[in-house]
Amino acid sequence: MQRRLITFWRIIHTGIVNFMRNVTLAVAAIAVMVVTLTIVLISLITNATFANTISQITDKIDVSVFLQDSDTPAQTQQLISELKHLPNVKSLQYLTKAQALQQYEQQNAGNQQLQVAITETSNPLPATILIKPVNLNQIQDIKTFLTKPAIAALQSDQPSYSGDREVAINKITHATDVLRKIGIVTVVVFALICALIIFNTIQMAIFNRRDEISIQRLLGASTSYIRGPFVVESAIYGILSAVFSVLIVNSAFLASSGALQATSLGLLDINYANQYFDAHFWQFLALQLVLGIVLGAVSATIATRRYLKFKTK
Repeated sequence: MQRRLITFWRIIHTGIVNFMRNVTLAVAAIAVMVVTLTIVLISLITNATFANTISQITDKIDVSVFLQDSDTPAQTQQLISELKHLPNVKSLQYLTKAQALQQYEQQNAGNQQLQVAITETSNPLPATILIKPVNLNQIQDIKTFLTKPAIAALQSDQPSYSGDREVAINKITHATDVLRKIGIVTVVVFALICALIIFNTIQMAIFNRRDEISIQRLLGASTSYIRGPFVVESAIYGILSAVFSVLIVNSAFLASSGALQATSLGLLDINYANQYFDAHFWQFLALQLVLGIVLGAVSATIATRRYLKFKTK
C-alpha cells in the first residue's frame, strides 16, 4: 500500500514538473479549453434564465370562459368539473358576476372614465371561469373542448386568450431551442478542437522526452507509470481552464451589472442570471473542474496510448 502511494505521489509530482517545463506549449490548449468551458457555463445559465422567463409569463396567461347569465348553478358546476378533468388544466378559478365586476374595477382603477361608465349601468360582465394551462403548447386541447356545441351553448362569448403573451411565449421558446442547439454544436466543435490541441501538445511533450521514456522502458517502468505524468499534466490544463472560465463569467456579470445598470437585456434577465450564477457558484465550479479534468485526461490518455503501443511493438 505504501509503495503504491509513493508511486502515485511520484506520478503527481512528475506531472506538475512537466507542466512547469511545458507551460508555453500549454497556453494554446488552456486558451481553447477556457473558451469551451465558458461556452458550456454560459449555455447552462442562459437556458435556466429563459426557462424562468417562460415560467413567469406562463403564470400570467389564462383562458377566460364567459358564461351565459341564464346558466344554472348545476350547469356551471358540471362545466367546472369537466374542465378540472382535462389533463392540460393546471388550475381554474370561478368568478361570479359580482366578483368579475370587482376584478374589472381593480384592474382599471386608474381609468376614471371606465369607472364612471361601469357605475351608470347594471353589471354587464358575465360570470367567468379563468383557466391556467399546464403546457401552453397544448392549449389547443382546451380550445377544442370549449368549442364543442354543448359547451359553447353555455358561453356568452368566445373564450379569451392572451394573444400577445402567446406570441411572446412562442418567440422565447423558439429562441431557447435555437440557442440550445447552437450552444450544443459550438461546445462539441470547441471540445474537438480542444482535444486535438491537447493531443498535439502531449505528442510534442512525448517527443521531447522520448529518450527519457525509452530509458524508463528499459528499466521496467509500467505503461501506467509512464502515462500517468502526462495525464496529470493535462488534468492541470483542465483545472486552470475551469477556474479561468468561472472567473471570466463572474467578471462579465460584475461588468454588466455596473455598466448596463439594467435588470434585463432583451429576453435575457441579467438580474436573474446573476442571482442564479451566485446561488449555484460552487456547483458550476465543480462541474467545470470535472469537465476540464475529464477532457484533458481523456485526450492525454489517447495520445500516450498511441505512442506507447507503438513503442511496445
